[in-house]
Amino acid sequence: MTSASFPSPSPSSPLSRRGLLGAVGAAGAAGLLGAGPAAAATASGGRGSAALVIHNARVFTGTTGGGAPVEAVAVGRDGKILATGSGSAVRRHAGRDTEVVDARGNTVMSGIHDGHVHPLGAGDRSLRPSLEGAETTLPELRELLAGFLADTGGAQAEPDRWLVVEDWNPVGLLPTGSVPHHSMLDALATRRPVALVGGDGHNLWVNRRALDIAGITAATPDPVGGRIVKGPDGQPTGVLKDDAQDLVKRHIPEPSRAELVAACAKVLELAAASGVTTMMDALVGRHELELYQALAAAGKLPQRIVPAIRLDAGQTKDPAGALAYARGLRKEFEGVRGLRFGMVKVFLDGVIEYPAQTAALLEPYLDGNGKPTANRGELYTSAADYGRLTAAFNKAGWQLHAHGLGDRAVRTALDGYAYARRVTGQRDARNAVAHLQIVDPADLRRFAQLGVAACMQLQWAAQDTWTMDALLPYIGPERHRWMYPARSLERAGARLTGGSDWPVDALQVWNQLRTAIDRQGAYGTGELYRELEGLSRSSVLRMHTAGTAWQLRQEGLTGTVEPGKAADLVLLDRDVTRCPVADISGTGVRMTLVGGRLVHDADSAAGRATAARAARAGSGPRPAAYAAVHGGRHHACGH
Repeated sequence: MTSASFPSPSPSSPLSRRGLLGAVGAAGAAGLLGAGPAAAATASGGRGSAALVIHNARVFTGTTGGGAPVEAVAVGRDGKILATGSGSAVRRHAGRDTEVVDARGNTVMSGIHDGHVHPLGAGDRSLRPSLEGAETTLPELRELLAGFLADTGGAQAEPDRWLVVEDWNPVGLLPTGSVPHHSMLDALATRRPVALVGGDGHNLWVNRRALDIAGITAATPDPVGGRIVKGPDGQPTGVLKDDAQDLVKRHIPEPSRAELVAACAKVLELAAASGVTTMMDALVGRHELELYQALAAAGKLPQRIVPAIRLDAGQTKDPAGALAYARGLRKEFEGVRGLRFGMVKVFLDGVIEYPAQTAALLEPYLDGNGKPTANRGELYTSAADYGRLTAAFNKAGWQLHAHGLGDRAVRTALDGYAYARRVTGQRDARNAVAHLQIVDPADLRRFAQLGVAACMQLQWAAQDTWTMDALLPYIGPERHRWMYPARSLERAGARLTGGSDWPVDALQVWNQLRTAIDRQGAYGTGELYRELEGLSRSSVLRMHTAGTAWQLRQEGLTGTVEPGKAADLVLLDRDVTRCPVADISGTGVRMTLVGGRLVHDADSAAGRATAARAARAGSGPRPAAYAAVHGGRHHACGH
């Protein structure tokens, strides 16, 4: 189908391209770097010549047809792909001012399309100290937090300045099985309110001072879509799950707009340096849209952005009101350059790992010793409510994107989509379910039958503490085998799409792709059902390009390397189509184009600095131990 129109992202700042592996013409570079196609064509003095030719490449076109290998790509002055083919054929499009780049036998491909990500959240998090997901004993944790207290004002910050620490590991308190309690934080030598934000986005751990500021007591009811964890005595423990986090977070002072815009601009540069050209921001409200508006106005929005407007559990019961809300935000912000509306996001459940266990399961969690408990997790919206909501939005031309992690949440989403399909008669709504950590095998074929995108974050599909220690004993081997069932979904005809969920996990684009293939990645302790669920290299490349472009209704614009498509391209430092699978993790991006505009150049001074940040951000896993954080307490997003 024809994709919806998509405003061009903000132009990049001009960068010098001289000496980039080939002959550089100033006027041709100007066309790529923001002077505009018309100005570049006038300056070139030649009609029909390309602004850029990349040759001696291994081009992954992303198309499914056969044919001769593609060795070169020409980019026109209108920001579209002018030609592909053999080097000799494509170089005929080069004029005297065309920039010609030697790819040195490395890959040129569509830019990465991240179908589930929170880039502005990454910018926000980068302003605060980070625990980086480390596993720690309580004394180690207190030592880290004491350092953060000193680093964020010390005695001068007493007693009222909040200490907010990012990337707390909700399953990382040692010895394994230790349960967080506010008393553990109350022992710190401070009167300040302290909040540890879970790296999974679903858990918050606070001290007694923070509970008091928020007015949370034994009598405080759970909000819709969240839970205040209480002890056997009925008193709050200091742990808040999902929407209950807002009871505290609303009291935490926000950074200034200028600080946020600057931080978000840096992380968007980081994404461009990692090869990301389109992102679906999976958690958007007015605050995020205002930030995108400010970034676009400042020329700091290099990617194409599809904002998914978040609906809370209460809104899912009022389809007409929810649709009016989404339409109101679209009307207010649809003129922002680089944004395209049409997506809403709903949380159906939480997370599956112990001790959170808020993901909705068809059968109960186990107690760790094989015995079923009474807990089947949290389901925040019924299938009936979700179906009515989906029908209302689909009928109005919008898509639904569900957080569905447990098998009961996945089934709920599919049941809702099936209802909407019956009611509306639409066969190409392209609704999605994200995460899919556990899928019941009976539901695999329903994705293809209902035309639902399976949006997977496969950097998690490896053996590690989260998938093994914090999960296997609590769901048992029979369900565990269906962890991230990518190949099973593919065999059942599902459309696979890819996302990072950054900053819930680090932005490690190429290790993410590698892990989808070998189910271990650079940092796993073993393979997670590779023989059963590992994908082929071509499937992985397509799911993160053409597959996600389909999910976002922009396959007519991007996702494959074909004449007429927008030149959203990356030039890599190796041939990811042929190199050993393990080498994919270390892939570097030499050049990133969005609509023919250069948004990352690894050979420029700015590009080298950003590429170094990207390399640091992608050089290691979430730390498994206190030692990985100690001594570098403020590391976040490669800063």
